[in-house]
Amino acid sequence: MLFSIDLNLLAEQIKATSLLEWISVCCGVASVLFARKNNVLLYPTGILGILTSGFLLIDAKLYAETLLSAYYLVMSIYGWAIWKNNSASGASEISRSTPKEQRITWAIALLGWGFLYFMLTTFTDSDVPVVDAFVSSTAWAGMWLLAKRKLENWIWLNVSNLVAIPLLFHKQLILISFLTIFLFVVAIFGYLDWKKELDQPNEELETI
Repeated sequence: MLFSIDLNLLAEQIKATSLLEWISVCCGVASVLFARKNNVLLYPTGILGILTSGFLLIDAKLYAETLLSAYYLVMSIYGWAIWKNNSASGASEISRSTPKEQRITWAIALLGWGFLYFMLTTFTDSDVPVVDAFVSSTAWAGMWLLAKRKLENWIWLNVSNLVAIPLLFHKQLILISFLTIFLFVVAIFGYLDWKKELDQPNEELETI
């Protein structure tokens, strides 16, 4: 096994979990559930979760993920504004990425990975710079697509989640790692729900 869970340690950590961490986890759950339903409330709940989790990540020396939280905050405000401008209900239409948007997404992920790795190895005492930088840069790409209501956002976010899960276990952030597992599963269903909604107009045309 890549990692094992000490149940006694898990129980102790749950008991010792701070109010701040509980708020962060609950907001993270609410935000991804709202995102799955294409509901604008994903942004206010997500912003609260971002603000509370930032302190926890700094304490764990996950500096790239702390920067990721700051990026999440900016993109959440940006995404919230886009949703509110695009429709009266605050939700914009789902679509697939254009070739240009795909190139931008890859650039965000790859250049972001290199930039964050350089920053971590040069200016911090991070002991996991390669993985920490990768988790953050792929999530940057996913959040950019989420703000634009692009289907592929779920793929990029889950690439980030998949690598983040063992990293968080390694850092003994057990509760947040379980939250990330939950987010990974919900993101799969989010992708399927969005794809179904996106394909619905084509299905309706075929029945006419």
